Amino acid sequence: MAMLTVRNLPDEVHRALRVRAAQHGHSMEAEVREILEAAVSPEGRIKLGSLLADIGRQARLTDDEFAVFGEVRDKTPACPLNFE
Repeated sequence: MAMLTVRNLPDEVHRALRVRAAQHGHSMEAEVREILEAAVSPEGRIKLGSLLADIGRQARLTDDEFAVFGEVRDKTPACPLNFE
């Protein structure tokens, strides 16, 4: 994973980041990662995992109902593609 060093950060920005991180229960480093990720991700883009989780919440499945998916899922390994 890449690393980033930010030099010459104004004291007031550093303090604000520290306060914001504390409010969210994050370390300052985790808070900055979250801010940067939000800043560069496309607006309106919904990730597949988030979409599926929302569908599951809307369906209000019980744990037993959800467990059925694991029982009936095809667990056969996929075959590699052959382009010959």
